[in-house]
Amino acid sequence: MTSRCLVGGFAAVAATALCVGAAAAADLPQPPPRTPVAPIAYAPPVYNWSGFYIGGHVGGGYESSSWTDPFSGANDTFNKTGFLGGAQVGANYQFNAFVIGLEGDFSWTGSGLNGSGTDFLGDTINTKVDWTSTVTGRIGAAFDRLLVYGKGGVAFAEDDSSLTDLGGNTASTNFMRTGWTVGAGLEYGLTENWSAKIEYDYLGFGSQTVNLSTPLLPTYSSSADLNVQEVKAGLNFRFGQ
Repeated sequence: MTSRCLVGGFAAVAATALCVGAAAAADLPQPPPRTPVAPIAYAPPVYNWSGFYIGGHVGGGYESSSWTDPFSGANDTFNKTGFLGGAQVGANYQFNAFVIGLEGDFSWTGSGLNGSGTDFLGDTINTKVDWTSTVTGRIGAAFDRLLVYGKGGVAFAEDDSSLTDLGGNTASTNFMRTGWTVGAGLEYGLTENWSAKIEYDYLGFGSQTVNLSTPLLPTYSSSADLNVQEVKAGLNFRFGQ
């Protein structure tokens, strides 16, 4: 009987302690609710212009020729516009927003850039540019997928010059001109590997002596200037992306 009373007493004390603890816990201040954490936003990678590339282009050219008239001493100027198309190869290196590179291109003009005029006597003089080529350095600023750049370097052109005198006799000469070029353009990254561009280039070749001979004009010598302007649209494929 005594042991049952003791057990009952302990149970009553334990129950009382649990009730007191629960009441005390209920009186404690509750912790503030947790502030929800926003998900981490994904930042897309900045477009990378570094790497080797190859591509092609089409466009138009404007040839301006000027021959010194051996009879009057005046300048006989003539020009012509025409189609051109070709290819380019190069490499870029990007650091931060700056892009530097080296590029070579070749543009075939066919018979499109073929300008002609007449001298003081009425003889026909002609300059035809068969092709042009440039080797240039490029420097630009990248705005993610948009590249704004300038370029400059050395230029080459195949020059076919000819003279037809009043008797219908024709003499011609063919040589390669070397000059300089400057240009500027915009290029936009379509995908990680493909980009499209539009570009303007000025090619200056200065003056070169042209010596021609026909039965009526055995010693025809003229100082001939040549300049070419080109507008090109193209696509490039960049490796290693």
